[in-house]
Amino acid sequence: MADSPRVVSLAPSSTATLVAAGLDSHVVATTVHSPLDRPAVGGWLNPDFDRINALDADVLCTCDDLQQDVADEARERGFDVCHVAPTTLSEVFETFPTICAVAGDADAGTALADDCRSHLDAVRAAVADASRPTVYCEEWTDPPMAAGNWVPDVVRVAGGSYPFVDAGERSREISADAVVAADPDHVVLHPCGKGERGDPEAFEARQWDVDADVHAVDDSLLNQPSPALMDGIDRLARCFHSDVALPDPWSSSQTESDGRI
Repeated sequence: MADSPRVVSLAPSSTATLVAAGLDSHVVATTVHSPLDRPAVGGWLNPDFDRINALDADVLCTCDDLQQDVADEARERGFDVCHVAPTTLSEVFETFPTICAVAGDADAGTALADDCRSHLDAVRAAVADASRPTVYCEEWTDPPMAAGNWVPDVVRVAGGSYPFVDAGERSREISADAVVAADPDHVVLHPCGKGERGDPEAFEARQWDVDADVHAVDDSLLNQPSPALMDGIDRLARCFHSDVALPDPWSSSQTESDGRI
C-alpha cells in the first residue's frame, strides 16, 4: 500500500465512512451517486474499470452481497478490493476500521465506531423508561417490503418495537394483513432510491386499516450501512419519543443516497 493510498470508493457507505473519519482526501473517485467532489467512474453496479485503471488506484471499496460480482470482477482485473457485507448494526460498526485501513488509518475507523457506539448508548439510556411503540419500516413499495438487515436494530435503539423482520435478515415482502395485525403506531417510509420522496399520501391511499403516524425518511439514513445510520436513529428517536429529553443529534457526515449502499 502506498504511503498516501489512492482509494476508489464504489460503495456509498464506504465513501460516507471515510468522510466521517476525516480520510476523504484519499478518495480519488466515487460512483455517480456521490456528493463528494471527485471524478465519477460509473454506477454502483456498473463501474467503468477502464476509467478506474487510469486513476492508478491502490484499492477499490465495495459493499454488500449485491456488489459481490463487482468485487469479483475487480479482483479478476487485478485490483485490490476491500469488500464488506454487514447485516446488523454491530457488524456495520465493525466495518469502519476495515474501511479506514485502506486509507492508511484503521485507528480512525476504530475511533469513529467507538464514537457511534457511545452515542447509541446515550440514546438507549434516554428512552429506556419510555413506552416502546410498534414500528413498520418499508424499504420498497411495489411490492411492499418490510426492512431488514440493521433496520430492526436501528428501530430498537431509537426506542421502538419491530416485529416484522429479525435483525440480520434480508428485507422481505409483506402483506397488508400482516402489517394491520401488528397494529403499528408509526410507519416509516424509506424506499431505496427515493431519498425524501417516500410518499405518505400514497401510503394512505392504499387504505390499509392502520392508525399510525406516517414518516418519510431519506433512504440513506436507514438503508446505508455507514455513520449515516446515526442520523437515522436520531430522526426516529425524535419521531417516536418527542416528549423525551434526548441527547443532541450526532454530528452528521456527508452521505450518498440514491438507494445504493
